[in-house]
Amino acid sequence: MPRIVGIDIPKEKRIEIALTYIYGIGLVTSQKILKETGISPDKRAKDLTDQEVAAIASQLGKDGILTEGDLRREAQQNIKRLMDIKCYRGVRHMKGLPVRGQRTHTNARTRKGPRRAVGMKIHKPAPSPS
Repeated sequence: MPRIVGIDIPKEKRIEIALTYIYGIGLVTSQKILKETGISPDKRAKDLTDQEVAAIASQLGKDGILTEGDLRREAQQNIKRLMDIKCYRGVRHMKGLPVRGQRTHTNARTRKGPRRAVGMKIHKPAPSPS
């Protein structure tokens, strides 16, 4: 299994698709990287030489493409900034509600979590005035 940017990419898939298993790299970016390094997109990941793996890794660094931990960290920092300035989107993140304007009356179960049962309160009979 070739290892690029700390991620084991699937060896049986075409390298064009296998690169998309790295967080932050989509199909278009994968094709661009392969074009710049001169590697055939039809080649299987298991057939890559060590030089080709190194070329892909260096191209990722050269292009300044954020991947994996750096990209996840930046996304979390952006959300934290919104929460710190207490803008509308930040408040929605804090409350665990949908951020992008979706309805919440009936849906939004992914964001709100499972329904919480609301139990009935049993009232004790009022003492009789005697």
